[in-house]
Amino acid sequence: MALLNMNLSGPLSLNSSCSSGSSSSASPSAALGARGHLIGHYHPHSLGALVGPSRSPPAARRPGHSSSLGSPSRSRALALARCSLSISSLAAPSSSSSLAGAKGKKSTSSSPTAAAAAAACCYNSQRYQTTTLTSRVRGRVRTQVARTAASQQTTSEEDTNELSNGNGSSSSPSTSPSQEEEAAAFSQTRNLDEPTEGFDAIEECIAEIADGRFVVVLDDEDRENEGDLIMAAELCTAEQMAFLVNNTSGLACVAMCPDDCDRLRLPLMVASQENDESMSTAFTTTVDLRQGTTTGISASDRAATTRALANPNSIPEDFARPGHILPLRARRGGVLKRPGHTEAAVDLTKLAKCSAAGLICEIIDRDTGLCMKRDALLAFAKENNLKVCTIADLVRYQRKRANLVAHVATANLPTKFGEFVCHTFRDLENDGIEHVAIVKGDITSENGANVLCRVHSECLTGDIFGSLRCDCGPQLDLALERLQEDGRGVVIYLRGHEGRGIGLGAKMKAYQLQEEGMDTVDANLHQGLPADARDYGAGAQMLANLGVTSVCLMTNNPEKATALSGYGIEVSNRVPIVTLVNPFNEKYLETKRRRMRHIYSSENNS
Repeated sequence: MALLNMNLSGPLSLNSSCSSGSSSSASPSAALGARGHLIGHYHPHSLGALVGPSRSPPAARRPGHSSSLGSPSRSRALALARCSLSISSLAAPSSSSSLAGAKGKKSTSSSPTAAAAAAACCYNSQRYQTTTLTSRVRGRVRTQVARTAASQQTTSEEDTNELSNGNGSSSSPSTSPSQEEEAAAFSQTRNLDEPTEGFDAIEECIAEIADGRFVVVLDDEDRENEGDLIMAAELCTAEQMAFLVNNTSGLACVAMCPDDCDRLRLPLMVASQENDESMSTAFTTTVDLRQGTTTGISASDRAATTRALANPNSIPEDFARPGHILPLRARRGGVLKRPGHTEAAVDLTKLAKCSAAGLICEIIDRDTGLCMKRDALLAFAKENNLKVCTIADLVRYQRKRANLVAHVATANLPTKFGEFVCHTFRDLENDGIEHVAIVKGDITSENGANVLCRVHSECLTGDIFGSLRCDCGPQLDLALERLQEDGRGVVIYLRGHEGRGIGLGAKMKAYQLQEEGMDTVDANLHQGLPADARDYGAGAQMLANLGVTSVCLMTNNPEKATALSGYGIEVSNRVPIVTLVNPFNEKYLETKRRRMRHIYSSENNS
């Protein structure tokens, strides 16, 4: 296929071209080059293009289903969505199929409407490259092909073989599980109190904490992938402190709830805005108990300080600063707000009916000095007759017992994309914050499994003002478009996430720094702010409240999938949500790919 250059003499009216069916000499197929390039001009409304399989409109597939397909704005959105293009600098060209189809199949459409929309999608003489994406959704292997309005859905043998089986090798059709087997697996609902295989139940660990013994607690393999010794601080003895020092890094910490930190006047070591520690751990000022101790470094001295920090009758004057015990300030809401060891220690001690303070320290290999990982930690726990659990199991346990959000109201919400049901939730940990869930169809069917889902962070500039500096607005539009097309799904809209959680004012300062040459990550760090300060606990509880057990997550951000999994929401599949690059967000998107591990293809799909 020859590569054509579409020279447009003037702006193209999307409304007129989508509704009037005016003639055009170039077909959609002709406009697409042999390597998947579409050359022409850029139009700002083209940022809503979605890489996805060709589908019939919802109204055609669901008799009696109301739709706004006849409206000019809806027609424009569909035309743009079906001129789907991915980011040229972020996704590699597909070598196994062409834009017209796979295995030699050619698009037979010559729709002038689609050709006009295709031309409008590229209204700035930049090349926008397309890619073939494969994903496994609801037990079916789909080939997601960048398409025009009349493109055919195709699934080739090569596309199927591109799917990863989880260990880096390819999965062939003959060894893949059947649709029935996958559907059965996806529909299973996990008992939230059932421990991960190879680990002990949370109830058993709580009993150990109550009896004054250590437990080993592991976090997510995609987080620190480390294990801590944890016990109730109020029950710490000199012998237990010695055991901790001999088997850990020796940096004994006491995780405490915020109220006790304030009561004992334990200020943060650095201000929250200046904390750029890898996990944003809230270190406070080190302390030693004044009375009954010597230098503060011995096992007995540190045990005494640990017990005093857990004593509700202690006062600030009981402690000398600095010292040899490092108090940590836990997040309100515990592991449901931040799935870290600090919060796990406080939650476990509370569940054990002890003072809300836990002695913690990272377990290390005494020969190498390196932190132990999963297999070594399990062997260590067995050797020392210790119970062992995961933070993910504690999150699931707490999900049944703690509330971060409260459902407020439900109402129908007709939009330009279609009709939805809107649920509002009040955030119980952040006063004045209310979140929204936009639901399409029955998301509780199939036991709430494999629900198409987008967890979207609030972005005033992108969602409301249509800023071209980010891809937030187009991604939100795309997500709602996909919900309408699939007929079943949910968009979770989390407030308070402006600028990846740093706030609107700090985001504007970050924009200013980017104009001076910094990228989006360094612009945050330069202000003493984390690269990403978002928390997804409220979103996970909203999904659980709505009856969702597992999701096909529309995201390019693997950290979001990891976070939801940590909060007990299974991510059965990652669905790329790809929008067009433009001159204002090209560097931003490349930085997210390069420094924040965002993925703009399906090569790492589950």
